[in-house]
Amino acid sequence: MTAKLYDIPLKKIDGAQANLGQYAGKVLLVVNVASKCGLTPQYTGLQALYRSKHGEGLEVLGFPANNFKGQEPGTEAEIQDFCSVNYQVDFALFSKISVVGDDQHPLYAELTQAQPSAEGDGPFRERLKGYGVESASPSDVLWNFEKFLIDRKGQVVGRFAPDVAADDPRLVAAIDAALAQA
Repeated sequence: MTAKLYDIPLKKIDGAQANLGQYAGKVLLVVNVASKCGLTPQYTGLQALYRSKHGEGLEVLGFPANNFKGQEPGTEAEIQDFCSVNYQVDFALFSKISVVGDDQHPLYAELTQAQPSAEGDGPFRERLKGYGVESASPSDVLWNFEKFLIDRKGQVVGRFAPDVAADDPRLVAAIDAALAQA
């Protein structure tokens, strides 16, 4: 699985070709992001987390997705500008992809297969049901700002519900444990 995950073709938000293999040996926090979501202020926490742990080997990777109520309608340039101006984001952002459905990006197909359930799942899922929003499958990404943690060896070692913030002790402990491993 590691080689496959690392080799999936990606595109950075500026159009440059990329893949996760560029980050081999690092701990990765992969997050599907959106600019017009109630959870968008999580960019602040993600940026703070990146700044505090980047020197230890953490990379935060943002993947804009417009799958949930059209909450990421912008172009790559608009998304990059929004993140920079409003949240001073300097962690890596990638081109917009689909994280669920028939057009799901291969990266997210691998991530959800490797880690079919999210820690902290439940309260937010129930709130969404109250709005008539339900995922097609329990393993699907539920909403914007779901987080996948990949260790230094390229193994998916954690998945966190959208409302698990960057400073949540469960997420921080998982990141610290992954960073502590050689």
